[in-house]
Amino acid sequence: MMPLTKRIIPCLDVKDGVVVKGVRFKGLTDVGDPPTLAVKYQEQGADEIVFLDVKASLAGVETLRAAVQKTAEQLFVPLTVGGGVRTFEDVRKMLRVGADKVSMNTAAVSNPSLITECAEAFGSQCVVVAIDAKRDGDSWEVHTHSGTRPSRLDAIEWAKGVCEAGAGEILLTSMDCDGVRGGYDIELTRRVARSVSVPVIASGGCGSMEHIADVLSEGEADAALAASIFHYDEHTVLDVKKMLASKGIPVRWFG
Repeated sequence: MMPLTKRIIPCLDVKDGVVVKGVRFKGLTDVGDPPTLAVKYQEQGADEIVFLDVKASLAGVETLRAAVQKTAEQLFVPLTVGGGVRTFEDVRKMLRVGADKVSMNTAAVSNPSLITECAEAFGSQCVVVAIDAKRDGDSWEVHTHSGTRPSRLDAIEWAKGVCEAGAGEILLTSMDCDGVRGGYDIELTRRVARSVSVPVIASGGCGSMEHIADVLSEGEADAALAASIFHYDEHTVLDVKKMLASKGIPVRWFG
């Protein structure tokens, strides 16, 4: 059997209709237009695109929905959208305007039954649970509300629980590593990946192509999310895939 290919997923953090970048969820600066960047990364060979609304206000969700619709018309790779998702109806609306998957964090913690409700209505493949985790001694605590509120939930146990509830994928962000570009949290990613049966997307900390190789191999992630190295044109998605292929890491690559 051929090994499953690892996915490279550019992440577009969206605030008020523009793509922004920050450090540890703070200090946001504008880096571009969502549809333009999404199409650019698709042309470079991205396997998927993720939009995350970092403001998550009611007005922000409407602006994001418009950007999703505009972008989806031009994409043929999957588009995942998250941020500001509070209800079943929010999920339905995002899927209707063109999202392939919807990511939820705070809503899932507040109402775990929402995971099951959406999975039963739209299929588990459409339901991504985002876990923002911060190290607390020898464990990691789940945080909600864009990383501002500790939940007292253990990240590993919560990951198991969301899978049992019907989540088809986990988007795992290390808050300690996010934006500082020192590499993903390998230990956290590996612990979660070994605890669940669904794909795990590693997020937070990518500063080089080697960091991606490390989290896909040592961290045992199924996919790697990255932002800065793509937004600032340090590397293209194709650059990353060529490097991964040279290391024997299976990727989808036409070239």
